Amino acid sequence: MKIVDVNEFYAERGGGVRTYVDQKLAACAAAGHELVVIAPGPEDREEARLGGRILWVRSRPLPLDPRYYLLLRERAVHALLAREAPDVIEGSSPWTGGWFAARYRGPALRSFVFHQDPIAVYGHTLLGGLLGERSVDRLCAPHWRYLRALSARYDLTVTSGAWLAERLRAFGLRAPTAVPFGIDRTRFDPARRDERTRRDLLARCGLGPGATLLLCVSRHHPEKRLGTLIDAVARCRDVGLVILGDGPLRPWVERRARAASRVHVAGFERDRAAMATMLASGDALLHGSGAETYGLAVAEGLCAGLPAIVPDRGGAAELATDACTERYRAGDPRACAAAIERLLSRDRAPLRAAALQHARAHVGSIDHHFDALLRLYAARATGVGDSSGSSGAHSALNSSVAA
Repeated sequence: MKIVDVNEFYAERGGGVRTYVDQKLAACAAAGHELVVIAPGPEDREEARLGGRILWVRSRPLPLDPRYYLLLRERAVHALLAREAPDVIEGSSPWTGGWFAARYRGPALRSFVFHQDPIAVYGHTLLGGLLGERSVDRLCAPHWRYLRALSARYDLTVTSGAWLAERLRAFGLRAPTAVPFGIDRTRFDPARRDERTRRDLLARCGLGPGATLLLCVSRHHPEKRLGTLIDAVARCRDVGLVILGDGPLRPWVERRARAASRVHVAGFERDRAAMATMLASGDALLHGSGAETYGLAVAEGLCAGLPAIVPDRGGAAELATDACTERYRAGDPRACAAAIERLLSRDRAPLRAAALQHARAHVGSIDHHFDALLRLYAARATGVGDSSGSSGAHSALNSSVAA
């Protein structure tokens, strides 16, 4: 089976989408399938990567974040699709890439991969605190019509969490199908805990080894609500925060961190093993985004034995459990600070044990995710079920994923 992913958010220095696609390239090759990624970049170029291929389409940098590029050349994308003749076409965004994949006329199963809920990312982030999320969803009725029109051109809509599948179903998108995401469980392990690393990270926050070390892994983007986390930590005593990641808001984040004190912006960590060691060496994970489809950083932290403080919605909230997490109202620094204090008042040893137990039971492996996704595509590409978007078709889809 050949899969072509039209993915405008894949970039050399990208975040979660880049990590996910790289893992999918390797998983497809290991399973005997071929994955080809069509992505915007600085020049037209083809390269082999992780058992698959990347077809870069010359594009302009994104003004707000030059790590990414604008995919605007539909004819070039269609020419590549015609050349590759895939069995499955993935449209991995609701923007130009999604429409380019949907409008291609060649025969293929079409999968709308919902990596991002744009209404939650932008509408809820900017207006949710003022108006409430339900009111924002109602105000965004035209955009929901837009998403319904786009998804109607696909055979199914794939999400990484059940909560998001239910949300999309409520707004009428076509055949929302949850294929639960996972992580590389072998990499994130509490055995990586290193007291020297912990002391060094606390020292960067201006604190001694007796203080509490919170870790945050996040792209620097408004939806991640890093300002909420920094303000919350500033309200707590003897607590340091280390933020791993990069993005367009980094200068602003660094200014907020300096003003708050006890917050260190560590930047983007390319060495995944080093990041896993940092996570295992912390005392808890602090998370800000209520708009993520899965909550990758939260899953990694739980597998590393970290209890977590998370917002009350989104993928992070779906991973949360009372035994090892505290929730707070998304975007509210006072509520976040109170949640930090509640977690710190609890006995740490049972919290870490509960985090590991919860991770074993509820955080799947990335291999299981890709196995389920490939079985779903193989079943649909050979005619199992139908593409009507009816409840019967949706039940067949979910059965094929759960098998």
